[in-house]
Amino acid sequence: MSDRKPYRHRFPLSIIQYALWLYHRFCLSQRDVQELLQERGIQVSHETLRQWNIKSAPLLTEELWHREPCRGSRWFLDEVCLENRGRKFWLWRAVDVLAQSLTS
Repeated sequence: MSDRKPYRHRFPLSIIQYALWLYHRFCLSQRDVQELLQERGIQVSHETLRQWNIKSAPLLTEELWHREPCRGSRWFLDEVCLENRGRKFWLWRAVDVLAQSLTS
C-alpha cells in the first residue's frame, strides 16, 4: 500500500483519518481509540491522538460544513401523540420535502 505520510508523522494518513473518525463519530475517549488501534496492531499514544485532533480540527470542521445537505424549500410539521401511563405527550418536528429533519 502506497499511502503517503504527512511531513514529520510516523503513521500514514489513512491511519490518522481512521483514528480521528473513530474519535468523532462514536464519541469515544482518546484512550478508547488507543485501545481499538492497539487491537489492530497499531501502537499509538493518547497524547498523539490529542495532537492529531488539535492539528486537524479546523480541516475536519470545514469538510463537515461542506457535506451538510441542502434543505428543501418546502417543509412540513410532523406531529405524534404518545400515551404513557395515562398521560398524553405531543412531539413535533419540522421535516422538509426530502423527509430530512430540520431540527437539531
